Amino acid sequence: MTYPPPRTRRLIMLFAMVGAVMNQVDTTIANVALPHMQGSTSASREQITWVLTSYIVASAICTPLTGWLASRFGRKRLMLVSILGFTFVSGLCGIAANLGQLIAFRLLQGMFGSALVPMSQATMLDITPPEEHGKAMALFGLAAILGPLAGPLLGGYLTSAFSWHWVFLINLPLGLIAFLGLSANMQEVRSAHPMRFDGLGFALLAIGVGAFQLMLDRGQMLDWFESREIWVEAIVAGTAAYLMLVHVSTTAHPFVSPAVFRDRNFVISTGLGFILGIMIYSVLSLLPPMMAELMGYPIMSIGMAMAPRGIGTMIATLFAGWMVGKIDGRLMVFAGLMIGSMSSWVLSNMTLEADATPIIVSGVLNGMGSSLIFVPLAAMSFATLNPRYRNEGAAVGTLIRNLGGSIGIAVVQAVTIRNEATVQSRLIEGVRPDNPAINAGMPDLDFSSIPALSGIDHEVVRQALMVSYVDVFWALFVIGAFSAPLVFLLRKPAAAKQG
Repeated sequence: MTYPPPRTRRLIMLFAMVGAVMNQVDTTIANVALPHMQGSTSASREQITWVLTSYIVASAICTPLTGWLASRFGRKRLMLVSILGFTFVSGLCGIAANLGQLIAFRLLQGMFGSALVPMSQATMLDITPPEEHGKAMALFGLAAILGPLAGPLLGGYLTSAFSWHWVFLINLPLGLIAFLGLSANMQEVRSAHPMRFDGLGFALLAIGVGAFQLMLDRGQMLDWFESREIWVEAIVAGTAAYLMLVHVSTTAHPFVSPAVFRDRNFVISTGLGFILGIMIYSVLSLLPPMMAELMGYPIMSIGMAMAPRGIGTMIATLFAGWMVGKIDGRLMVFAGLMIGSMSSWVLSNMTLEADATPIIVSGVLNGMGSSLIFVPLAAMSFATLNPRYRNEGAAVGTLIRNLGGSIGIAVVQAVTIRNEATVQSRLIEGVRPDNPAINAGMPDLDFSSIPALSGIDHEVVRQALMVSYVDVFWALFVIGAFSAPLVFLLRKPAAAKQG
């Protein structure tokens, strides 16, 4: 197989990464701007969350479609159309006049952006020799991991310095650069065995993923299975998933080839990617509200406290890219899972009196662990997979990793809220006049004074919420530590090549 000259290869990687970073940043950049959007569009708190939900659901539904689109129309054409569409719709989001327009444009933004990450990964693997796949995946890891980390910081700055419109308008120059760069340097890649479009398979997968994502995004808001809507979405998602499995097992040309899931390294790597999604996105969803509500951090201070996570990511990514192929990649993934777990353990020891030091230390460890997991895992997951399934594999891997993030966010948010209520009820039981601890700690507390009781109630709520956060961080530590030994089910890279 012939590969592009080194200079052309570097340019293709650069512009592919610009497209992937642009997409990944947009998964989190709008979060911090939601209150400003809510005021500008006169939306309720429930309505404004659809700005996030519409993007996530559309991206999740369309991601599995990218494998067939690349096979049918060519990877270069798909990436150029995706970048151009994503950029144009980002501009429309930036000038949206009302909530309906903003949600509709975000839906289109998720559709166009769904191909950017998996196709960038497949492109970087195809244009580099196998011995350089580790370095290529190190660069790709920067886009996949740094994007969600940089989103809140960039969004907070643009919103506070200009307006929420600029969290979308910032994509215009980036998209134009990526489009022109790939147009000039990338060669068209078409599959020698174009896939037939399995309309039924795609419909079942889209319905299942869409219903499941809606259930996760709206579950906590609607009190989960106390809501009829959540029951409907769960039943639809389960039924579609079952029918999809039956369809894939019985049809001659399924939408997602079963051959992808016969590769042991790919299946295990995808499962570990699911766990990686939980470890990254769960912590990212918990820290900003914890710092804002319990510690009084403003938006920019929150972004600055979380920024060192990117330093750990860059250091570990460079190290991992250099070491892939020189040492057993399984050891790197194992170390990454343990380091990522330790980052959650650091947070599980926080108190309300803590400064930003544990958050910074945890962020650096989390960034390092994520990169040590992602880079060798991305290389090993495709080491034994037939190149003809690379488009499908990249799409499925991206979907599973994103679902891990969605499930992790939904679960930790629900556990945090419910555990807070439990801890609060236990703490409030001890706030009574005959409790010696209360008399010793607050001897002047007047139980007949409404202001005094309001103050103690406020403190009980703060303590209960902090305990709830600490419990969730401890649970994430346990999940990462106990999943680490799974990496040794992967075949060694050398053995995989011989096989």
